[in-house]
Amino acid sequence: MKVGVVGAGAVGQSVGALLVHAGWCEQVLVASGSEVSARGLVTDLEDLAQVTGSPVRVTVAEVAAMEVCDAVVLAPRARFTNTATTDVRMAGLAANGAIVAALARELAGYPGAVVMVTNPVDVLTRLFAEVSGCARVLGVGAATDTARYRLTLARILGVPADAVRGHVIGEHGDAAVICASTTTVHGRPARVPVQRVRDELAARPRRINAGIGRTRSGPAGAVLTALTHALGVTDGITEVSTRQQGGVWLGMPVAYTAGAPTPCPPPLDPSETAQLAAAEEKLHTAYTQLDKEI
Repeated sequence: MKVGVVGAGAVGQSVGALLVHAGWCEQVLVASGSEVSARGLVTDLEDLAQVTGSPVRVTVAEVAAMEVCDAVVLAPRARFTNTATTDVRMAGLAANGAIVAALARELAGYPGAVVMVTNPVDVLTRLFAEVSGCARVLGVGAATDTARYRLTLARILGVPADAVRGHVIGEHGDAAVICASTTTVHGRPARVPVQRVRDELAARPRRINAGIGRTRSGPAGAVLTALTHALGVTDGITEVSTRQQGGVWLGMPVAYTAGAPTPCPPPLDPSETAQLAAAEEKLHTAYTQLDKEI
């Protein structure tokens, strides 16, 4: 298998390192808006492959050359100063949207799997899919939210993280829906302190950004999980942003068997249903705004 990575920033670097270390693909192709950045990342990943004995080859490539890839990861980021204190991920809508639309036109009709990382991820996943016409487009974000949720609730309740089963769905952002009504701990219904959990989910990315400049490892792990499931390397359930009824893209659990997806949305109580509807309306409004601007 061949995997393309577009973007040599924090997430692109981490995705490349995970792919090289995992060793299940034959080649990683790297493209960036800066050729210097792409060549620098490829050189670093070559060193990683040599040190670890990985068989994965890494090369610099143009985006157009990635048509030979089985999957392409999109992690570009426009240069802009994010001064938002709420809806932080939505702040890159226009700037990142222009880059994603250009990539969609360049990769129009691409038959492989496309994994969108760039925020606001749900809106930009939809943008890429609609502009490119590609059929296998998904976004990451909900998987990271779900992992953070399970880890946070486990720490609050004093249980192992793998004892917690539950999902965060909808928008990867302020309108995320915590599925507390179906969350279990050790197989039993859990009492979830939703606001306390929500506060920690908002604090975690801010803490990461304040300490190391940008989130990278968690999203990169979500990308690797999405790739292995979408390409049939691994079977199982993971949360990805996919097209829902009405055309909006939302994060939902999806079961993959030999690369074939089957949506498996969790049951929701009335409050969660209302929250999901609000997230859907928010993302549709954002997409409509973006569509006018580009």
